[in-house]
Amino acid sequence: MSKPKSKAAGLPAVLVTLRRTFREMGVRRTAQTLYRINQSDGFDCPGCAWGEPKDRRHAEFCENGAKAVAEEATTKRVGPEFFAEYSVADLASQTGHWLGQRGRLTHPTVRQPGAEHYEPISWDDAYDLIAQHLWECEPNEAVFYTSGRTSNEAAFLYQLLARSLGTNNLPDCSNMCHESSGTALNASIGIGKGSVTIEDVETADLVIVAGQNPGTNHPRMLTTLAAAKRNGARIIAINPLPEAGLRAFADPQKITGLAGHAQPLADDFLQIRIGGDLALFQGLGRLLVEAGAEDREFIEQHCAGYAEWADHISAVDLDTVVEATGLTLAQIESTAHAMASAERIVICWAMGLTQHEHAVATIEEATNLLLLRGMIGKPGAGLCPVRGHSNVQGDRTMGIFEQMPEWFLAALDQEFGIASPRPHGYDTVNAIRAMRDGKVKVFMAMGGNFAEATPDSEVTAEALRNCALTVQVSTKLNHSHTITGKTALILPSLGRTDLDVQDGVKQHVSVEDSMSMVHLSTGRLAPASPELRSEVAIVCELAQRVFGPEHPVAWGQFARNYDLIRDSIEKVVPGFDDYNQRVRARDGFLLPHPPRDSREFHTGTGRANFAVNDLHWVPTPAGRLVLQTLRSHDQFNTTIYGLDDRYRGVKGGRRVIFVNPEDIAALGHSDGDTVDLVSEWNGTERRAEGFRIVAYSTPPGNAAAYYPETNPLIPLDHVAKRSNTPASKAVIIRLEKSR
Repeated sequence: MSKPKSKAAGLPAVLVTLRRTFREMGVRRTAQTLYRINQSDGFDCPGCAWGEPKDRRHAEFCENGAKAVAEEATTKRVGPEFFAEYSVADLASQTGHWLGQRGRLTHPTVRQPGAEHYEPISWDDAYDLIAQHLWECEPNEAVFYTSGRTSNEAAFLYQLLARSLGTNNLPDCSNMCHESSGTALNASIGIGKGSVTIEDVETADLVIVAGQNPGTNHPRMLTTLAAAKRNGARIIAINPLPEAGLRAFADPQKITGLAGHAQPLADDFLQIRIGGDLALFQGLGRLLVEAGAEDREFIEQHCAGYAEWADHISAVDLDTVVEATGLTLAQIESTAHAMASAERIVICWAMGLTQHEHAVATIEEATNLLLLRGMIGKPGAGLCPVRGHSNVQGDRTMGIFEQMPEWFLAALDQEFGIASPRPHGYDTVNAIRAMRDGKVKVFMAMGGNFAEATPDSEVTAEALRNCALTVQVSTKLNHSHTITGKTALILPSLGRTDLDVQDGVKQHVSVEDSMSMVHLSTGRLAPASPELRSEVAIVCELAQRVFGPEHPVAWGQFARNYDLIRDSIEKVVPGFDDYNQRVRARDGFLLPHPPRDSREFHTGTGRANFAVNDLHWVPTPAGRLVLQTLRSHDQFNTTIYGLDDRYRGVKGGRRVIFVNPEDIAALGHSDGDTVDLVSEWNGTERRAEGFRIVAYSTPPGNAAAYYPETNPLIPLDHVAKRSNTPASKAVIIRLEKSR
């Protein structure tokens, strides 16, 4: 351990970037590849979904984005000889970091029932195998999972495949992260997306960043926050842990930043107790109402439910708010004053708000504050849920959702002459339950690392093993390739950096960022193997094998020409008029957002809705801690780039738990002790062994540790109300000395 950092980026980020990229790609390949990240004629970073500014820099990427690209564009390969050497049991015994460092997958492989090794299989035989299993099961006995890496075109075809088959079983990574945001925003403002652009954040005079660590999870956001700061914005950070990126930012593209000068960002740091955000937002609501800070004109013209909410919020007990948040009344009053006096407010948030039992209510309360102040549909103001994967928002727009509305299904049927099923399908948690209970025979994943991204690891593993067939469309190895159904396939796909040529013509895909901007992504590197297929080709070739030549969807034409896919998307999804023309513009195009564009709210009331919620928080039981799971700085989702967390001072290991020094002493432990973490929920216990205690600045009674190492502690049934998102940020645990 070393002392946690007080600033992010700067020269250390540059040196780490160069060291990692040179090691994986070599000097020349590094220069060719990094130059193209997030450029209008290049490829979209496979990391986070933060948008690009209008004035893009030559190096429009961050340290963690460069690490993601280096792992995809690596010169290392995993081919048939690798699988001949390593059995599935051998691979299962390795860490996720070790697996990811082996390199790019080069050939389709199969694990036959009872076999110890994966073996090569031809694409034709792989498609035949999947088709045979699909023919032998009912439509709802198949599940089609998607990660946020999938392009708009591949996602649209993937959901079309599932619905042509007759199922809405389309779980995705959104179910585990921002589903709570979408649920809350749809109810409040009529659309499950944020209402701001990059320019709005830069021109706000108050930016609240809650439950989010942009320095690690969305580092390019720091550039935007720095611009807002230069424009006079006040920034308030609300988080249980102090984070280097929100303290200060040393811009690595400026001489001053490389020299070590860092621009302070957060003016105020509210070190809130885990699960206290709902109480904080309600306390702020009471203080704002008492101060007469409401925008009466906006409320009267555009909102419903204000009187009921105002009556409810006026009765909120501020002593309870102080207890629930761990903040002082003075801190809460200062924040309310900042909100009352600001002309343009943006609230940003991520998993720290969405992965709680009362996450939907929490986000509704944050939205209530902006409705109160008239901050929707106003330049420099609005809601900013920061998505964690590069096209996770685009996947949802394209129909990757188990509950797509009737208008989408009807448009899909009209365009393709199919009959989409109407009953809702399985989300991620319900898919695991169904597999566990023997209701699913085929599980297919388009990207991602399902086994390690999901909660309750033992239950999820057994659920996957219950399947007759599991299919993983992947670029690299991960533990989902070692936790399989009775038969398992690995289908290697092109990545974002790879050149995609179909029928002799270079193809482009498109993605949507957190700000609803849609733009092209074009890889240029020679694929790792001639055996690789694009995700679009995999879906189309599989569909042709499953449905035969008489199916009404032109799968073969779509596989050869992605423009034709976009022509069909244009006819199904609103906002994609002239898709092929507009997406080729330098910056792409902005999708419509009625609340932002014209203060129109497509809700049941036709207005923006104030939500009334009871105040809930998470007290710490005696002798216990409340645990939140989080990423290290050397990690993106379940992909582990290295074993250090430079910003938090951790080196060479990941099985650590951050605990307040007073709690360490009170619980009878010492800094550096090795303990087992035991979670407690509804009379059940789960255990994760061998974690080193690290004394750290956490709120009393709270602790933090990395996932996926802590995923075994998250009960499958401990989920957010209404969104069904795993409650990974509020887990009651006790510490036991390791045996």
